[in-house]
Amino acid sequence: MNFAYPVTLTPDADGGFVVTFSDWPEAITQGETRDQALEEAADCLEEAVAARIDDRAEIPLPSSQQAGEATVAVPIATALKAALYLAVREAGIGTSELARRLGIHEKEARRLLDPRHGSKAAALERTLTAVGRRLTVEVRVAA
Repeated sequence: MNFAYPVTLTPDADGGFVVTFSDWPEAITQGETRDQALEEAADCLEEAVAARIDDRAEIPLPSSQQAGEATVAVPIATALKAALYLAVREAGIGTSELARRLGIHEKEARRLLDPRHGSKAAALERTLTAVGRRLTVEVRVAA
């Protein structure tokens, strides 16, 4: 799974840039400079992903980047939570079953799925393994 999404930066008549995501219609932000707009976009995307997890809604896969678009990725912790959320949904299990598979209390399983709870990467990796996923990391040269 990839959690890097294309964004469109549109110059604003009053200065700065408006940022929109074709995959996330609810996510709109802005910044005074291109760099600031992209930083704001990452924050906006993180909140949009967290809101969808909270609402138990779909998380779209990224569409293909088009000419003139930039790409914004969610922070690694949010990407791990989103990957786990999607894996649990696909497996059709709830927090009770997840807790049973991990040998932990259901409250701990709920925290692992909570996008605003600071779970450790190792715990999320172990949990992904418990639902049949393998975590890999890819590092790319910044564009």
